Amino acid sequence: MGTPLVRIRLAVMSWFSKLTVRGRTLLVGSAFTVVFVAVGSAVPIPYVKLGPGVTINTLGSYDGSEVFTFTGNDIPASVNENFGEGSHLNMTTVSVTDGISLFGAIALWASGKYTVTPRDEIYPPDKTTDEVKAENARTFLESQSFAQTAALRYLKYPEVAYVQQVGTGSPSDGRLEVQDRILSIDGAAVTDLDSLQQVMEKTTPGQVVTVRVERAGTDGKLAELDEKVTLQGDPEKKTTQGYLGIVTTQRPEAPFQIHNSLETSGIGGPSAGLMFTLGLIDRLTPGDLTGGNFIAGTGTIDIDGTVGPIGGILLKLIAAKDVGASYFLVPAANCEEAVTRIPDGLHLAKVGSLDEAMAAVTAISKGEVPASC
Repeated sequence: MGTPLVRIRLAVMSWFSKLTVRGRTLLVGSAFTVVFVAVGSAVPIPYVKLGPGVTINTLGSYDGSEVFTFTGNDIPASVNENFGEGSHLNMTTVSVTDGISLFGAIALWASGKYTVTPRDEIYPPDKTTDEVKAENARTFLESQSFAQTAALRYLKYPEVAYVQQVGTGSPSDGRLEVQDRILSIDGAAVTDLDSLQQVMEKTTPGQVVTVRVERAGTDGKLAELDEKVTLQGDPEKKTTQGYLGIVTTQRPEAPFQIHNSLETSGIGGPSAGLMFTLGLIDRLTPGDLTGGNFIAGTGTIDIDGTVGPIGGILLKLIAAKDVGASYFLVPAANCEEAVTRIPDGLHLAKVGSLDEAMAAVTAISKGEVPASC
């Protein structure tokens, strides 16, 4: 008779052979369906879910702390002004969810509120997840720095000269450091790049000059130091003046320090730059730029005030509308996509620069209609 397992198998085969063709088809189809459902529900696919992310009011607080706080000297009294509950300048984000299943992806796509994209587009195969997150965190911090520079420059804070790069083997190698603020050369004040050039035009190769710089120590405290540098001739022979061998830049300087509570939030990417800039300008100037309106937006910012495009614009429009925004600042380069799906009641404002963004916010505060996409 065989083993119990053999007898069971024979009995099943006998039972299956007695079924009609239709019955066999239904049974096999049902079995495949069960397997398909199990696989489709449980096995991850190489895609990620993108959806509307958090929105944060740059005029308000995050995790119990104000987004922007200030320490130091001559802090404008305006930073202590209270904005109305309706006043918003919200940054917007896109959420990313990894490890979704096939059925989960189909359901998300059908909802119209989420989208799926190949995982490799978010997490390149040559980088680990942690490396991608670290890169996003770096660009987020960089956007905060650019926003601070753009805001202070817009508000006409004085420009100062900094060391951006020190050439290897140059006269300043081992003397000056990146991020040194140049205060003077041989007692002649340096306030910006123009004044630095004017001072250097009076020097000659071989001359030893005293460069006074402001440098941050390992404890973060600033100190003034004098560094002796023996000038060389211009290696490209374009001038006969002395040559320090550094690349310099200038940026606006405030007598106070600006702190951002989102630095450790886990949010990544550069797309909050524009809204950071607008939030800073509002905090550093009297009054309420928004006029009590709920304005959201997105866009990168360069130190010269150029507003750049971002990804996920349609999802960010949804995020803004979900939290109650009435207006959304759209980078000019994203307008073509943004107009394909505008949430009901959300008005778009096209901006390509900080000046245009300020003009749009000013128009909104006056009850006027800003230039749209």
